[in-house]
Amino acid sequence: MSKSFLPADDLPPTETTQLDQILRFQLERSTGRYFYEACDRITQSLLSSCQWYLMTDNSTLKLVIDCPDIVTYWHIVSNITQISYRLERFVSDAKIRVYPPFGKGIPFEISVEEVSAYQDWL
Repeated sequence: MSKSFLPADDLPPTETTQLDQILRFQLERSTGRYFYEACDRITQSLLSSCQWYLMTDNSTLKLVIDCPDIVTYWHIVSNITQISYRLERFVSDAKIRVYPPFGKGIPFEISVEEVSAYQDWL
């Protein structure tokens, strides 16, 4: 067990309050709006045909996209480089998770940092 050298007032809270949850939700929503506005028209159109949102998971920003059909899923996955480029403007260690329609496969998840390595494959 490590002991912190910071005063108690400088440590993060041990529990999150309702206000913390509200502030996190507002931050995710605002970031989502700015992310969408930063996207080109094709990406905006693709995102508009899906349900999507940004969330923080253990201090990692994650873009979650739920596709209504398999064609849209493949268009989103094919455009993942462009999506990651726009998301990287906000935070470099973000992740993208794309869900196919229910029963049509498993979610595709990739880190923004990994996209450049897989760019030719995608």
